[in-house]
Amino acid sequence: MAGQQASVSEDPQKIRSRILALRAEVIKHQQAYHMLDAPIITDAQYDALVRELEGLESRYPELAPGPSPVDQVGFAPKREFSEVRHRVPMLSLNNAFSEEDIQQFVSRLAQNLGLSSEVLRFSAELKFDGIAVSLRYEQGRLVEAATRGDGSVGEDITPNVRVIQDVPSQLVGLGIPQVLEVRGEVLMRRRDFDALNERQSARGEKVFVNPRNAAAGSLRQLDPKVTAERPLSFFAYGTGEVQWALGKERNISTHSEWLDALAEWGLPVADDRAAALSCEGLLKFYSRTLERRASLPFEIDGVVYKLESLQLQSQAGYVSRAPRFAVAHKFPAEEASTRLLGIDVQVGRTGALTPVARLEPVFVGGVTVTNATLHNADEIIRKGIMIGDTVWVRRAGDVIPEVLGPIAALRPAQARPFVMPTSCPECGTPTVREAEEAVSRCPAGLTCSAQRKQAFLHFAQRRAMDIEGLGEKIVDQLVEKNLVSSIADLYELTADQLAALDRMAKKSASNLMSQIDASRSASLSRLLFGLGIRHVGERTARDLALHFKSLQAIRAAGLEDLLQAPDVGPVVAASIREFFDNPEQSAIVDRLLASIRLERLDDRPAVAPVSRAVDAQPFAGMTVVLTGSLGSMARDEAANWIIALGGKTSSSVSAKTSLVIAGEAAGSKLARAQALGIRVMDEAAFLELIRPFRDQGAL
Repeated sequence: MAGQQASVSEDPQKIRSRILALRAEVIKHQQAYHMLDAPIITDAQYDALVRELEGLESRYPELAPGPSPVDQVGFAPKREFSEVRHRVPMLSLNNAFSEEDIQQFVSRLAQNLGLSSEVLRFSAELKFDGIAVSLRYEQGRLVEAATRGDGSVGEDITPNVRVIQDVPSQLVGLGIPQVLEVRGEVLMRRRDFDALNERQSARGEKVFVNPRNAAAGSLRQLDPKVTAERPLSFFAYGTGEVQWALGKERNISTHSEWLDALAEWGLPVADDRAAALSCEGLLKFYSRTLERRASLPFEIDGVVYKLESLQLQSQAGYVSRAPRFAVAHKFPAEEASTRLLGIDVQVGRTGALTPVARLEPVFVGGVTVTNATLHNADEIIRKGIMIGDTVWVRRAGDVIPEVLGPIAALRPAQARPFVMPTSCPECGTPTVREAEEAVSRCPAGLTCSAQRKQAFLHFAQRRAMDIEGLGEKIVDQLVEKNLVSSIADLYELTADQLAALDRMAKKSASNLMSQIDASRSASLSRLLFGLGIRHVGERTARDLALHFKSLQAIRAAGLEDLLQAPDVGPVVAASIREFFDNPEQSAIVDRLLASIRLERLDDRPAVAPVSRAVDAQPFAGMTVVLTGSLGSMARDEAANWIIALGGKTSSSVSAKTSLVIAGEAAGSKLARAQALGIRVMDEAAFLELIRPFRDQGAL
């Protein structure tokens, strides 16, 4: 794969050959990234190539004649665009990847300036993953916009930039220079990227792999009307040429003061920045920002440090392609490319067939990934993925690894399309696909071994019957040895049968039997959830239990009766009726009732609202998602307060979510909420909201 380093001996010919090969590789990827907006390796892989090339060229300068591509900024403009020559070059930044790199950067800079490292102060800001542009304002009016290009000459994209709502056509305020070149980044926010891809897919048009590619493709359109349809954003991060009117010069002495001035004149400047930081402060800013990376509404791939003092910046000067006074501290890669070896199909508890990518192992998002979700067959077609492709894989935080799309330029001749099987890969039953669904299903139910295994795992989980120790490996053996065929069989197992399983000692078998026996005393809501009725989640199971008061009443309820329960619609009601009308399922329930004592409706404490009036309930009509750890109460208790005060809870964030309550270490759900523009409340605000009700003794 591209980016893998070949070993070279001290043989000059081999070293020279490696340098030339690396130069050709770097140029190819520069062209793919800057000119075609279609990179074929990740930034991290490209950085590795550049680091290897720089190392060899530094050690063996006599074997590396002529200009090096590592000294090149960007790439030449496309012929389709008019050229714009930058009055002040648009250089790139040198990269750093570790704390040691940053400490060396500060130390080297201090030495060049003849100062102590301790006295240097820096600004810190986000490194946006977008497209660098230069905006030229004359007398406060936007007259020209250009891409970076090769750093000296860029592409004239003025008509396209004019349709970006974030970019003011006229600056406002006092003290605006006669000529002001604003340097910044055009990008696409996460929620806008998702919405764009949905529209592209609906039209049968190209979907984009990531927001950066989407922004680049949108900005470099020959027709500004196409750009206007794309939701682009802009942030300013610096200046190029500046000319003041005679006697109107403004005393700006630091980089942060310049950013403040740009914001004052109406230009968007990111709030996530800091000033006057020491080296230690820079590293703390990096750590804080890395923790918040997933929750930002846009993609960033690092942070940027710059000397605060403009005078010291001028003294530090530049190397061939980058300033000495600034550096980009890169984040660990969340995307990588690897080969799609095959696509396996997994069968879930409800019979849903899910394609899963089998990947050549790749390190991404801090772990080695060998499998990634592909969602469903329609998604594979929409993304244009074929077996054998080199694909982009993304893993951010605790998010399940996902295949984003193929790298078409690397598609091998033997690549083949994926075909969803027409029969269950586990039991051979012909699959079905309902008209309104995107997934195929195996209709065999518990006669399918895969569904049977998933049914046991669902029944035993903590939120259902809470049988600790009944994990995947034990369930696999129980099913494969035909010791159980339905969840009711669990209560007929013996300690001797469990002890005979592989890697199951007598004590472990005894402990598991104790857990099974403990689950014989259960609540109606847990049993309903554990039955695995399609569309009946934990919340619906609780609503049914509290509404009907007994399992007998639920089993006897007709469709109209079921529709009277909270949040039970026609689809859920039909699913419940279908479950209990099935003779096999009904027989399993009868056997369970012979083994289980339903001693309560629900295990969670009841919460009575102070007032039944809707306008007195702060969560009235809201769908609320809890994420992260709450320090003051259990998650179940918080959920009860939300329900008691008029709302309902959900386990996932979607466009229908009204509010997200975020505790400590909130992860992907918080990130998705912010990307969708959903209101977020911290634990302190939540406690303050419910405090009057708790004080009145409503609990």
